[in-house]
Amino acid sequence: MDKRYINISKAVSYALRHNPSAFGLELDSEGWVSIGDLINALNKENSHLDVTVASLCYIIDNSEKKRFEIKDNKIRATYGHSIEQKIEYTPQVPPPVLYHGTSHNAMVRIIWEGLKPMSRQYVHLSSDIATAQKVGKRHDNCPVILKIDAIRMYNDGFKFYHTGNDTTWLCESVPFKYICPPPMNEVLR
Repeated sequence: MDKRYINISKAVSYALRHNPSAFGLELDSEGWVSIGDLINALNKENSHLDVTVASLCYIIDNSEKKRFEIKDNKIRATYGHSIEQKIEYTPQVPPPVLYHGTSHNAMVRIIWEGLKPMSRQYVHLSSDIATAQKVGKRHDNCPVILKIDAIRMYNDGFKFYHTGNDTTWLCESVPFKYICPPPMNEVLR
């Protein structure tokens, strides 16, 4: 994706995930906003971007992570919100196992507290190891990949949400007892 589309994607992320009020936008309970309202707000604040419906569709179609989705003339960020307003999703049955990539430094906290959303609204999990590794590498060159017993969590009453991204799953937290930890030599490296 060229620099213009990357800049548009970053602006859309900021507006829909982190600070809609800075653009005069109000998300509904599921994070949706009118495409027209978003385009007008982004072009008002960043006229050099020249955001259009076509550029939004291009970003969605060509993004590896599928951060946004469009439906019924509305657009939303599929995950990664840090706004105060809790975004609601429809609970779904997760795959039996999900994965989470993390740093070695974070493992001590995870052992004591489990996985928490930190600055986001939900813990992000992935349905495949490759995605977990890619996410974990943002924090550690050789990340620890945690295996989550998602179906046991689900059967114990935890809710899971699947986003528009094929591999990303969300939940509010993951207690350590549902994490199949890696061997200690992997953690203590």
